[in-house]
Amino acid sequence: METEELLLLLAGAMVLDALFGEPDWLWKRVPHPVVIAGRAIGWLDRRMNLMDDSQAERRRAGILAIVVLVLGAGLLGTLIKNLPFGGLLAMLGAAILLAQRSLTNHVIAVADALEVSLSEGRAAVARIVGRDPESLDEAGVARAAIESAAENFSDGVVAPAFWFAVAGLPGIMVYKLVNTADSMIGHRTPRHQAFGWAAARLDDLMNLIPARLTALLFLAVAMMPEKARTVWRDAPRHRSPNAGWPEAALAAALGLALAGPRRYGSTTVDDPWMNPEGRRTAGTGDIRRAVGHVWRAFFLGLGLVLVLGLLL
Repeated sequence: METEELLLLLAGAMVLDALFGEPDWLWKRVPHPVVIAGRAIGWLDRRMNLMDDSQAERRRAGILAIVVLVLGAGLLGTLIKNLPFGGLLAMLGAAILLAQRSLTNHVIAVADALEVSLSEGRAAVARIVGRDPESLDEAGVARAAIESAAENFSDGVVAPAFWFAVAGLPGIMVYKLVNTADSMIGHRTPRHQAFGWAAARLDDLMNLIPARLTALLFLAVAMMPEKARTVWRDAPRHRSPNAGWPEAALAAALGLALAGPRRYGSTTVDDPWMNPEGRRTAGTGDIRRAVGHVWRAFFLGLGLVLVLGLLL
């Protein structure tokens, strides 16, 4: 497919995702593609990540596993796009693999729950973040939801859209598989430190450009170009090579301090603050402002995709 055709298909997919999101009635009847990918990753993890092997052997096994997964996803995407009505199938596939409405629904649910009680807010935020919810006060719950909105807009919307624009359906399928693998096995735990190394590094590489594009979108819709210096200062301090960019940009746009020390289970991570000059006393209103900001960034991105698709 030509670049302009890919961009117009992407615009259609973005509109479909914004309108319909993740239809529960469908995914209750058939497994979501990400669920299928997760099953494949889990199967390879059980079969190839052998605890009796050395760290070097497990790293090689992890590299082989991710190569097999990437080739499989790329081949499947190529086969689908070459079927009759391949363009329509590619657009529908991209709409399924984008997560704008799902993301914003989950984040708004935290604000709704937090307005009921702190315990309800903790339960809602535990569905979208990995940190210990019982250690969070109201401001902590709100900041966690906003940080999730920033990072997942990059991982779940901008990056899949970017890779569809670059390589069509095979590109977005490979990206979603790598991102799912990173979330499942890309952890620095005794089991996955070696085996998940390749998944984590490839995910970092595939998110390198999209994370920075996300920061630009956030700053653009906030009309705060002067905050670019703050983002440039803070984002590299984040422990993730990519997550700091959208988090720092959304923090600056909202006038909040995000990230900072956090607790995951029994482990406390002493991360630096993004936009440390900002407020730390976030609330439900800030969550709703963040979601509005994410939607504006989405529509700006959609507009850019349409303009480029029509002009190229």
